[in-house]
Amino acid sequence: MTFHETRIPGVFEIHLEPSQDERGYFARTWCSKEFQSHGLNPALVQCSVSFNKRKGTLRGLHYQAAPFQECKLIRCTRGAIHDVVVDLRSQSPAFKRWFAAELTPDNRRMMYVPVGCAHGFLTLEDDSEIFYQMSEVYDAGSARGVRWDDPAFGIDWPASVQVISERDRTYPDFR
Repeated sequence: MTFHETRIPGVFEIHLEPSQDERGYFARTWCSKEFQSHGLNPALVQCSVSFNKRKGTLRGLHYQAAPFQECKLIRCTRGAIHDVVVDLRSQSPAFKRWFAAELTPDNRRMMYVPVGCAHGFLTLEDDSEIFYQMSEVYDAGSARGVRWDDPAFGIDWPASVQVISERDRTYPDFR
């Protein structure tokens, strides 16, 4: 794996380094020692899958409040997504800035989202599947979010939203 820090401190785009031969390839997607050596949280306590039937499905922008704040590692295992991270840490030099990357099975990239950042994605293909690894268990009472089109962030989405939950669509303006 190679770790590429983005313009948001603590947010990394991680590229797999496959070893290829006549059978295909093999690549490591997780190593606590490597994550720790880059200053990233090496704890993994929960994994989840998000399957999205339609292109244009938007999920997010989500995070968890204390004491259930979490780091996330996201990888697209089928289809394609426009993956977005927004820095909500008021003391960060990147406060309210966002970073986005396209994640696909072919480009083999992952996104590391630290505590204090919101995460969301827009599917770019039908039948997109996303694999999440989290550093904390999900707690419904701590679930929070910010709106995908909030002018406070000015996120540039590459396509129109076709499917979105009521909750994600109606988060209040960020203050």
